[in-house]
Amino acid sequence: MGVPQRGGGAPGPVHRFLEGHRALRDVLAPVTDVLAARRRLAWLNAAGLRIGTTLDLRHTAEELAGFAVPELADGCAVDLLESVLRFEEGDRSKGHEAPLLRAMAVSQIAGLDLAPDPVGQLTVHTPQRLGAQCLLSRTPVLRSRMTRADYDSVGPSPQAADLMRRAGVHSYMAVPLIARGMLLGMADFIRAGRRPSFTRADLALATELASKAAVYIDNARLYGRERIQVVTLQRTLLPRSAPQTPGLNVSSCYTPTSDPGGVGGDWFDVVALPSGRSAVMVGDVMGRGLAAAATMGRLRTVARTLMALDIAPERVLARLDLAVRDLEEDQVATCLCAVYDPWDNTFRVASAGHLPPLVTSPDGTASFLDIPVGAPLGTGVIPYDPIECAVPPGGRLMLYTDGLIRSRTEDVDEQLAGLLRTTRTALPQAAAVCDAVRADAGGDPADDAIVLVADTVALAPDSDVYVHQLPSDGSAASQARRTVRGLLAKWGLQDLLDSAELVVSELVGNALRYGHAPGELRLVRHERLSVEVSDTGPDLPQIQHADLSDEGGRGLQLINMLCRRWGACRTPSGKVVWAELDLPS
Repeated sequence: MGVPQRGGGAPGPVHRFLEGHRALRDVLAPVTDVLAARRRLAWLNAAGLRIGTTLDLRHTAEELAGFAVPELADGCAVDLLESVLRFEEGDRSKGHEAPLLRAMAVSQIAGLDLAPDPVGQLTVHTPQRLGAQCLLSRTPVLRSRMTRADYDSVGPSPQAADLMRRAGVHSYMAVPLIARGMLLGMADFIRAGRRPSFTRADLALATELASKAAVYIDNARLYGRERIQVVTLQRTLLPRSAPQTPGLNVSSCYTPTSDPGGVGGDWFDVVALPSGRSAVMVGDVMGRGLAAAATMGRLRTVARTLMALDIAPERVLARLDLAVRDLEEDQVATCLCAVYDPWDNTFRVASAGHLPPLVTSPDGTASFLDIPVGAPLGTGVIPYDPIECAVPPGGRLMLYTDGLIRSRTEDVDEQLAGLLRTTRTALPQAAAVCDAVRADAGGDPADDAIVLVADTVALAPDSDVYVHQLPSDGSAASQARRTVRGLLAKWGLQDLLDSAELVVSELVGNALRYGHAPGELRLVRHERLSVEVSDTGPDLPQIQHADLSDEGGRGLQLINMLCRRWGACRTPSGKVVWAELDLPS
């Protein structure tokens, strides 16, 4: 083979080959640049399909880290601001200290054994770290060829920096995650081994990738904030705890959907009624979102007010139907209302288009209650037909909303059969039943659901119920007073004797004068002493203004001053007038 000639001789073959290679490279350089640019654009376009597939912050961060490795880097870590993880605003101002971040995702090639900040833990970016420089300046940071000092400024600890050196990490860049003018976090990248170092082109590519991912992360933040707001509103409008009710233990659970737009108008309530009775109800306002939740709150308020005036569930539903039509045009809701009487252990139940309740007997036999299903509230189709169901102590009544069993693939009857099987095998405690049923019923997670379980129990030793039928003549008052004296002596409540006699005399007198005749006298000792007298009169008593010269009209005023509270409720056969006295301390 010839060699190049020195001096002015003709060039040799090697020289001519090198010159031709340089010329060819110069000609192909533009084409190579175009192909590389196209590959980068295609890669960035793929990022839009593989990042942000869900509206979950952690999952989106994991998608970003996984997409960058190994195409762009050998390792990638994504940290997000604590405020972003609370679905609050990011950092808009450039401060003097790096904001508080938490490690959310780490991805690295196989065999690269590094020690980044553990996922889920706080990430401390001291001023000496390159990450702090990126966060404070809001600009990318590039170290094409890392020095020994760079390892200490990149690694979260001296041990991590030593691992990076031994693993052959030689290039580093950090890029801020900024969307809509807010700093959301940071992503950093490393290369190791024989792979080329990062270039300015790689930094520009990483910045563009981070810009895309930041928008998806911010969308997830906004989504989470909206969901928290809707669920918070929903929970605020629902009762926080059930009142103490004689002979009834009530547990409930509310499971919101993961979709903020899917949160609907599911609601429930437990209302303590006079003389130891209790009302339990569940309902579902058709529609979803804030409007349905707001309507649910108004409807629940109306329902509680109506229950205080009427203990017949069928009449409560009839009045609720009118209220729904007044609340909002074309609004429809379903509702199931049950009133429990501990004296005879019976539920009086009425349904307005709602799913049937499930009754479990003390021996564990469960069945759906065969109840006439009336039209939903707001349709104007009344009346509602009630039924009475005896549930002795040890039994259970379970109410629920359709989100518990709704399925896009299974038939409703099959879902109800599955709910029946789940209830038979559920744990005996009411609270455990709620959790077990919600977990095993197989309902659609895109819909919120409510489960309310009412266990009937024997009255506590310190709770007593006494019912006595009064005569319809003038001897009713004296007989009622004798009954009160005997019971209060038996219950050890002699301190209440004078007040209780005065109250029962006034109630029986009003029943004789305005209610045709007294019916039933009921005395209940629970948290308070309750005195109740029923009659068949249609009019509810009201406190009248009595002048100094008037001989009557002061009975209810005395009751109002002596008692903790008093009231009157309509019943299927008339009304009951009741009053409650505080027990001696």
